[in-house]
Amino acid sequence: MKLYNYIFLVFFFTVSIINAQKDKDTVKVKEIQQLRISPVKYNPLSPSKAAFYSAVFPGAGQIYNNRYWWQLPLIYGGMAASVYFYIDNSNEYDRFRTAFKRRKAGLSDEFTNLDGSILISDAGLESAQKQLRQNRDLSLLTTVLIYVLQIVEASVTAHLLQFDTTDDLSIAPYAIPDRNITESSPNIGLTLKYSF
Repeated sequence: MKLYNYIFLVFFFTVSIINAQKDKDTVKVKEIQQLRISPVKYNPLSPSKAAFYSAVFPGAGQIYNNRYWWQLPLIYGGMAASVYFYIDNSNEYDRFRTAFKRRKAGLSDEFTNLDGSILISDAGLESAQKQLRQNRDLSLLTTVLIYVLQIVEASVTAHLLQFDTTDDLSIAPYAIPDRNITESSPNIGLTLKYSF
């Protein structure tokens, strides 16, 4: 019976915390709308934190940036596929390597039938080892590349999230006529004025 009590307490506190956070977020949104200020403030350490979190645990930087709904499946899917192919190619490489060593030692291997006929030649075993080793190394490189790219992506996203993208930004181009009439040819130019 005590287990049910603990589960109930955990559930109760979780729901309470979620509701408290929801009320707190609602108050913040109302304050922002009333004051008409930008909700994003510049934080120079935000990109560093996002990169650090991603380096410690892949995808944590995307969670920190609140951009995880479509990026986490890509990160974990890519890394899982790369690790799977690394393990598969490594196991196959070991299998062909063992068969090649046994054949060179004069023993039977899994690619030799009971009647002594050979299914894969020595050259075929060497070629398979070479190809499987290349595939294994490429899978490892892909895993490392995905790991590094998700760190860079978290840092760049944290930088870009701090830019002001409100509707108050504007560009007001205007032309200034040339007042110098004494010259034979008019001066032509373009001025671009922007304000924040």
